[in-house]
Amino acid sequence: MGTNNIVILAIESSCDETSAAVIVDGKVLNNIVATQSVHEKYGGVVPELASRAHQENLIPVVQEAIFSSGIKKADLSAIAFTRGPGLMGSLLVGVSFAKALAYARGIPLIEVNHMQAHILAHFIDEPKPAFPFICLTVSGGHTQLVLVEDHLTMKVIGETQDDAVGEAFDKTAKLLGLPYPGGPLIDRYAKEGNPKAFSFPITRMPDLNYSFSGIKTAVLYFLRDELKSNPNFITENLADLCASIQYSLIEMLLIKLKLAVKEHKVKNVAIAGGVSANSGLRETLGKLAKEKGWNLYIPKFEYCTDNAAMIAMAAHYKFLKGEFSNYEVSPLAKMKL
Repeated sequence: MGTNNIVILAIESSCDETSAAVIVDGKVLNNIVATQSVHEKYGGVVPELASRAHQENLIPVVQEAIFSSGIKKADLSAIAFTRGPGLMGSLLVGVSFAKALAYARGIPLIEVNHMQAHILAHFIDEPKPAFPFICLTVSGGHTQLVLVEDHLTMKVIGETQDDAVGEAFDKTAKLLGLPYPGGPLIDRYAKEGNPKAFSFPITRMPDLNYSFSGIKTAVLYFLRDELKSNPNFITENLADLCASIQYSLIEMLLIKLKLAVKEHKVKNVAIAGGVSANSGLRETLGKLAKEKGWNLYIPKFEYCTDNAAMIAMAAHYKFLKGEFSNYEVSPLAKMKL
């Protein structure tokens, strides 16, 4: 590896995915991810178990990222890590490892905002969005509309005031008796169902903001009433229930997205985050973009969920601007763009 190459090792440990990636001169060479299955029996992520799993997984994942990329540790120009937002214990594992390695090698340390990285996942592969664009960033912990003016210049123009859409998917899935993580299962069953079979409320918030707590309550009471007269209601109507719930959640997302595009007069639209892997959202948004004449950008599935490739991409642009962290940096559970 030449002395002028920018070689960055990136680490992602914000929740329940342990990931490492190597990027050279803006090209991602790999994206190693270790998924934690320990949370499935608890119906959600257990923070203490997540941090312990990161401790077990991190060194093997980093070793594989370095080995499979063909670089040597001596080639590294910087170490990048997710500073936040995320689970404090999980973040701490990644931050501590990154600090130690950077200090030992005597190279810069780069902190990355997890949500900013989700958006910059669009710059890993072609086609890459032109600026400015609006990105609908949807995950288990966040739902945001972001106006992206440059690689590192972003403004949140709308966001959820309570629950994230990913949480709404998982919580309603739990009400249906589906195992964790339930969001992908709702998507799978919805393909066989009628999205207009049942009607659930579309919450409308002021400005470009969202609210998803209401639909969870509506589904809870709806199921409670139906199960009184028919104990097999969920089993008999699972596909239609999933399709109807998904339809309502997607409608809520796109109502505000359409408004944001109109208000900010842009034609470039992107989605990012774990929920952007939802096939129903991708299909509906694709049809809407064609109808509206938008230029739509959707990342590959592997870059939708939490991964280190997106952290690496964000770190590359920060390296070019000399935005480095000191060795005293600490994780932030809440971190704004």
